Amino acid sequence: MSALQSYGWNEHFMHHFETNTSQDLEAARVLSIQGFIHLLITGTGNVEAQLSGALINSREPEAYPKVGDWVLVKRYDNEGIIIDTLPRINWLSRKAPGTQSKRQVLAANIDSAFIVQGLDRDYNLMRLQRYLQQVVQCNIQPVVILNKADLVTNPETYRQAVQELGYNCPVIFTSAVNHTQQEEWTNQYLLPRHTYILLGSSGVGKSTLLNSLLGYRLQEEGATSTANNKGKHTTTARHLILLPNGSMVIDTPGMREFGVTEEGGSEGIHHPLIDELASTCRFGDCTHQHEPGCAVIAAVRNGTLPEPVHRSYLKLLREQYHFQASEADRRRDEKQFTKMAKQVFRHRKDSKY
Repeated sequence: MSALQSYGWNEHFMHHFETNTSQDLEAARVLSIQGFIHLLITGTGNVEAQLSGALINSREPEAYPKVGDWVLVKRYDNEGIIIDTLPRINWLSRKAPGTQSKRQVLAANIDSAFIVQGLDRDYNLMRLQRYLQQVVQCNIQPVVILNKADLVTNPETYRQAVQELGYNCPVIFTSAVNHTQQEEWTNQYLLPRHTYILLGSSGVGKSTLLNSLLGYRLQEEGATSTANNKGKHTTTARHLILLPNGSMVIDTPGMREFGVTEEGGSEGIHHPLIDELASTCRFGDCTHQHEPGCAVIAAVRNGTLPEPVHRSYLKLLREQYHFQASEADRRRDEKQFTKMAKQVFRHRKDSKY
């Protein structure tokens, strides 16, 4: 097996590589990004590379290469220039932290997302629904990992609560002190040549889990802040790491914000339980908030749809509408600025100054 195949090279990327490249370009996968430097894995080993000026000037920042992307690189001795990115199978994004409605792509070409919550203090169903919703919208299979399961007396109640959210995804218990439990789920869910991403807040135990999977300490394990009982960041950037069993994990810094975006051209938030009920609403454009004959509201009232799930759904829906409106405004402003800049350039050229 070639080095590229070990890192997930498949027919999708081979097709685009063979039909769109010249002979002096190599295929490579982005393992990490530190400032302007991209660490890549090629067929002959690792190489450091930077983005070409043409790529920077022709793309939105969200389309720049991210960890997990496959790129085309031109080699110059021991360094390289990234010329282009091969089409992604998918990507995981979130609303960029802060007030501006911009999309931040976290990683690309992911088979499954492990959403980690700690049962000691981090467990929060509504936050979990936010992660699940965005991961599903990005066309990625979610897997929920409930970590530190040894610290609660009845973990099954937590599994049941997650399943009631309606996303029909695996829910795994694990603990850093229970190696048998870890081996069971990793043997089932970590497949060779597949790419996974670890998501969750600071302090939920992502770095501890990764160190256990690797068999050695890659990340220093962070303590919990005594001031606010929140975890401290131990991972400061995203890295794609090849595990001993041949699978790959992208580790991510703890995220205190995980805002939803619009992905795949879909309109609205598509929740499995609510979508199923919506088909029997009286009105086809029902917003599931106040309309007569709304099957979703009826399900909340009779207890078949958990009220917190419905409330969180409406909140995420409002966030997405706000993101869509703000992004449209931003793109319109950028288009107007570009048009104005071209007019100024043309005027200066005509005036010869």
